[in-house]
Amino acid sequence: MELRQIQYFVAVAEALNFGRAAEQLGIGQPGVSQQIARLERELDVLLFDRSARAVRLTEAGQRFLPAARAVLCAADEARAAATGTARRTLRLGTSTGLGERLETVVAELSSKGLHVDLVSTSTRSRLDRVRAGQLDAAFVRGIDEAAGLEFVPVWDDQLLIALPASVATEEVALTDLRDLPLRITDRRTNPPLVDLVMSACAAEGFEPVLGPRSSSLQDTHAAIGAGAPSWTVIYESHARLLREGRVVYRRSRPALSLTTSLAVPAGTTIGGDLAVLLDACAKASDQFE
Repeated sequence: MELRQIQYFVAVAEALNFGRAAEQLGIGQPGVSQQIARLERELDVLLFDRSARAVRLTEAGQRFLPAARAVLCAADEARAAATGTARRTLRLGTSTGLGERLETVVAELSSKGLHVDLVSTSTRSRLDRVRAGQLDAAFVRGIDEAAGLEFVPVWDDQLLIALPASVATEEVALTDLRDLPLRITDRRTNPPLVDLVMSACAAEGFEPVLGPRSSSLQDTHAAIGAGAPSWTVIYESHARLLREGRVVYRRSRPALSLTTSLAVPAGTTIGGDLAVLLDACAKASDQFE
């Protein structure tokens, strides 16, 4: 695995277009395509779905992207250390489903000279690490209070309904889903999300039929697309990275959303690197307006 292959991969992942990525890198498109193909062969996975009109990251590509960015940041740090121009580091807790918004935040922070150390772990672990000073801040959803922490709202995450293409309409009323099994994570894993969906269904006069749980979103979508009709929810920022096929993503009526906040240590002054982070979050929010 070569550093330039990782650089090319990140460029294409951010542009979602081989031609634009090649222009940004200042090389020919065939060179980018060849190096990424070699990287995929070495990893024995497909990083991009090239079957649609638009290039999309596969599940493997989505998992690889944060690690690839970390490798490039480490390389930048090594160069900076050698030249005596080390950059500041921001330790940031993340979670799944941040999608395009996280990409925008990281790109904005990097453009401001900040190296971003991304740590993806459970909500409880993120909060504990911020409290202990092991993280400077962390993204969390649906939480607005916890001992020793303050929460700064940064955007609302819209939730889409994931359905088989065979039964989907342009907009889905929750009441239309009353007879379809709901495939959703266990409440212990994500209380705010599960509570939001269950309470929204209750407000519409029904309790959803719970279907089997899968070990990953990829498995859930495979089951929805290939099996008997069922449904789940997905954050819009994540859905934008996925290709619609047997599973499609639709807005719900009424709309569902969770507020995403930055958890910071209590008493933190909004300034310095935190102010830069909040500005980056504002730009990430604007792209969904």
